[in-house]
Amino acid sequence: MHLNLPIPGNKQSTEQRPRPLQLKYALQSVKSQVPLNQCVFLLATIVLQIWVLFSLIHSSPAKSAAGHHHLLPHRHDCSSGKVYVYETPRMFNYELVENCNELDPWKATGCKVVANGGFGLPAKGLESVVPENLLPAWYWTDMYSAELIYHERMLNHQCRTMDPEEATGFFIPFYAGIAVGKFLFTEFNYTYQDRDRYCNMFLDWLEEQPTFARYKAVDHFIMLGRLTWDFRRLADNSADWGTSLLYMPRMKNVFRLGVEKHLKDRLEESVPYPTGFHPRSEADIRQWQAYVRSQKRDSLFTFVGAKRHKIKNDFRGMLMDYCIDEDDCRAVDCSAVMCSDGSPAVFDAFLHSDFCLQPKGDGMTRRSMYDCMISGAVPVYFWQGTYKDQYVWHLPWISETFTVYVDHNDVRNTNGTVIRDVLKRVHPDNVRQMRETLIDLMPKMLYASRKEGLGSIRDAFDITLDRVLKRLKARKSHLLSGAADDYEIF
Repeated sequence: MHLNLPIPGNKQSTEQRPRPLQLKYALQSVKSQVPLNQCVFLLATIVLQIWVLFSLIHSSPAKSAAGHHHLLPHRHDCSSGKVYVYETPRMFNYELVENCNELDPWKATGCKVVANGGFGLPAKGLESVVPENLLPAWYWTDMYSAELIYHERMLNHQCRTMDPEEATGFFIPFYAGIAVGKFLFTEFNYTYQDRDRYCNMFLDWLEEQPTFARYKAVDHFIMLGRLTWDFRRLADNSADWGTSLLYMPRMKNVFRLGVEKHLKDRLEESVPYPTGFHPRSEADIRQWQAYVRSQKRDSLFTFVGAKRHKIKNDFRGMLMDYCIDEDDCRAVDCSAVMCSDGSPAVFDAFLHSDFCLQPKGDGMTRRSMYDCMISGAVPVYFWQGTYKDQYVWHLPWISETFTVYVDHNDVRNTNGTVIRDVLKRVHPDNVRQMRETLIDLMPKMLYASRKEGLGSIRDAFDITLDRVLKRLKARKSHLLSGAADDYEIF
């Protein structure tokens, strides 16, 4: 439920910002009327159930008469089409993994990122946090490892075809994020040519493939493991961040998947960040759901993060100071605890808190959002761009049913105290319902550990492939119909 409430005593700031009549703004004027809030929440929940009938019927848990949750089966019938996976020169994927010591300019984490097909090293130290028989399903997965995970699953998917004439979509297995990652950091004096070299070489190869130009590449797609901004350098300036891959003419019509999308780019779609939990079976998911549901949550909210001292008026730093001083908040300081790939302290905090604070990360989103949600903690967002129109294939469009929104300006104006005020007003029954929504959504937020997937249920990858093939089929049909020339933005 989104609660975007005015701050007591701050009437002037509220009057200065006229707002349209929307559900979350209507709530502002009735902040003390708890029964109405519950009615609004009930209405949103009912609408969510309609959404569930259409998009979760194959992957959401259902409750049997005995009260046990189970996952409804689905069929890989390839009705959305088949995928052809290019066999690229090894230098664009496998050799990057084999030479992993060269991936990280600090020579510290490169091989850890690409270990176990992108899952990372097996997680250690979670014995007090995770059920013992689920420990083998947990890894220290890097948030930028999706390129490897998606490639492996494409190769083993039953809707993969070896015949390009049968293909609905053509998957491009270029590990662009891994290839350019080491060249991004300007303190190492890399040039813009260094950041573009792999991309240009790969596009030279791709352009030679007859299937690439056949339909102007509208049936091609790629997985980009890093944030979209890492591929959007505008000028040939070595002082600027990123590669210019997405502005290269030959990428004009290629559809892109990534862990965060540009909200104004219709050729991009965001997919869940890889978390550390990679279930081996339906039973793993079912057990984790029950475990999350059973946790005693003794903290109202938690914040996992670190201050950024080089950033003026750092919002994360303000949240950390507030959380440390607030009795209802559990703080995990990532300057003292390694949080990037997960840690016992991170998941312990999420599993024992009702809410988790989620400011912007390196982009508008952060991997911690998914660590939080698969632990059953309700995410609290401070910028609408962090959740609005992101992950629309995997999460309900009615975000009020599983999130809370508090405007970052209100947080700054009160030094954070508005956060506790807002969260205290959420009725416990609504908190439980939001948690149940997150628990039901878990299969859609996870990547299975088996190369062929979980078979009977759809995880995040299965949903992505199904949706992207439907999208590519529509784009190709649009192009062939000659109805318009704007296929590049379709």
